[in-house]
Amino acid sequence: MKIDFSGFTTGAPGGMMRFIDVHSLLKDQSMQASTLFSPGALGEIHVSNCIAMAPLTRARADLEGVQTALAAEYYSQRASAGLIVAEATNVSRQGRGYAYTPGIYTEEQARAWRRVTDAVHDAAGTIVLQLLHTGRISHVNLHGGSRSPVAPSAIQARGTVLTATGMLPPSMPRALRADEIPGVIDEYRHAARMAEEAGFDGVEIHMGNCFLLEQFLRDSTNHRDDRYGGSIENRLRLPVEVAEAVAAIWGAGHVGVRLSPVKTTIGETPLDSDPQSTYERLVERLGSLGLAYLHCIEERVPAGTAEAFDFRALRRAFDGAYIANSGYDRALAIEAISNGHADMVAFGKAFIGNPDLVERLRLDRPLAEASTQTYYGGGAQGYTDYARYQAA
Repeated sequence: MKIDFSGFTTGAPGGMMRFIDVHSLLKDQSMQASTLFSPGALGEIHVSNCIAMAPLTRARADLEGVQTALAAEYYSQRASAGLIVAEATNVSRQGRGYAYTPGIYTEEQARAWRRVTDAVHDAAGTIVLQLLHTGRISHVNLHGGSRSPVAPSAIQARGTVLTATGMLPPSMPRALRADEIPGVIDEYRHAARMAEEAGFDGVEIHMGNCFLLEQFLRDSTNHRDDRYGGSIENRLRLPVEVAEAVAAIWGAGHVGVRLSPVKTTIGETPLDSDPQSTYERLVERLGSLGLAYLHCIEERVPAGTAEAFDFRALRRAFDGAYIANSGYDRALAIEAISNGHADMVAFGKAFIGNPDLVERLRLDRPLAEASTQTYYGGGAQGYTDYARYQAA
């Protein structure tokens, strides 16, 4: 069956926007000597340069969430990135929000990922796995047709999600009972163990893009009145408990976190009522755990919002490395590293059409434009067939 992927988005690769507040600041400062291409470390994760490949959903796994052999080729082609953050990967069947996305909760899935990590390591690369539970951004068809998606509160998301039969509106979720929440933490714990078995160099916990952990964090999607809702401390409880559980498996120095404080597009999810205070407090708590890095999507605050979001405050509040993401080009990335705004800069779309992106950036060569028609689904076309740069 041919699936129409029009309208499909998980926040990447097509959903990135330029965050102008930080970038305007950077442009006003003089260029300094580049350290973008120098080796470094994120906690206990050693990197060959300061360019990260952002997690990019490509929807090419099978319906059981098992990566194909093409994934090993795709990631190994891009192993020159200082760090590859592999695409968002479901921690459980309940955590699925899109068909054809990979999982890391079965032995078969782990074996498929092992082929990927072996290929990346053979090419001298470093790769971590992003752990995902989509929460309310899902459909009953992805859960056997009878089980509702779960969320902090029974608030239905808008937009569409990809199912095996095409794009459908998200189903009405049911609120997780308090006694079910330890089971969600166990799903992350199990996925972390499976990622270790699969040979990754670490994991990144996805706390952004309006998925489950961010649904608990924002008061727009969390209307609970128990210990997981209400105050900021209660709303950040589950994200912190997940981070603690995963760090206990991997060691904190091999665990990163991704945040998107001002993203609203997925599920048309409203912002938190006080995003600056909420996310700064979360970052303080995460930093106290000794995590390796914080990976922030520095998007523009949506129109109509009174105040800009200060990502520099998150950088200051976090006691670890900082990865900046969204809208960076070569010049901005060099300056961000040189002036200390970030320890690493992540590129998304540019890595799709340019498997040799690091070399192109190093030599200031032109970048190829990837076809948006092959972002999601299909086979090798638009996935493993992009060529390295050749001078005319």
